[in-house]
Amino acid sequence: MKEEIRIFFTALMFYTRIPCPENIDHSPDYINKATRYFPLIGWIVGAISFLIFYLASFLFAIPIAVFFSLIAGVLLTGAFHEDGLADVFDGFGGGWTKIKILEIMKDSRIGAYGAISLVFLIGLKFIGLTDLLAKITTENPVLFALIFVNYHSLARLTAINIVFTSQYSREDESSKAKPIAKAHSYKEIAGAYFFGLTPLIGLCFFDWKFLFVILPLFVLYFYSRRFFNKWIDGYTGDCLGAVEQMTECVCILTFLALWKFM
Repeated sequence: MKEEIRIFFTALMFYTRIPCPENIDHSPDYINKATRYFPLIGWIVGAISFLIFYLASFLFAIPIAVFFSLIAGVLLTGAFHEDGLADVFDGFGGGWTKIKILEIMKDSRIGAYGAISLVFLIGLKFIGLTDLLAKITTENPVLFALIFVNYHSLARLTAINIVFTSQYSREDESSKAKPIAKAHSYKEIAGAYFFGLTPLIGLCFFDWKFLFVILPLFVLYFYSRRFFNKWIDGYTGDCLGAVEQMTECVCILTFLALWKFM
């Protein structure tokens, strides 16, 4: 039990800016094991984002409340995944070989491709989430909470599937700022899927059609993995961040499309 608690706090420290006990560090062994809790971190980020939205909605209109919730998500993660998205667009937009792509992605500076991708992604996330929450007529806050938790947890599950099915790309096994999970066992896979899919089961109690969100997520995972393997023979931490961010958008837009049939 003590080891599992330490693994959880390792995940919390690695993927968020939430304070953790002083004895928690970036041990590669624990970071690999922390993979099982990656979608659970989505529960935490999603729940806090929902709480900010819910409280702000008492004072402001839905667009402003959504804006505050997105700010909360960025602050909680330290823009960890957004940074990965920008690096991926810079790398693949400006590089034509594996070496050049990885070199650009490792550069801490942001380029035009990265900046434009962030503007489009955050804008799409904001508009989609605002439209979705405005269309939900029920006053049940549990449904709203599950929407937030699901798009965060499913995004992290989709991203971590890249780790489960691909190899790490950098030959020196280095990353830009932090170590990254590169190994896994059945415990990591079982834990990730449990925490990734449990909120979706809860959402399906409101309407089973929410289950269809799995289809576009699989397509995104399949083509992302194929694209990364083609160009850099695997993945990097930035690739996972990019997939996580794109999946958040896909989740929100899929929920919005499905709502027309509910």
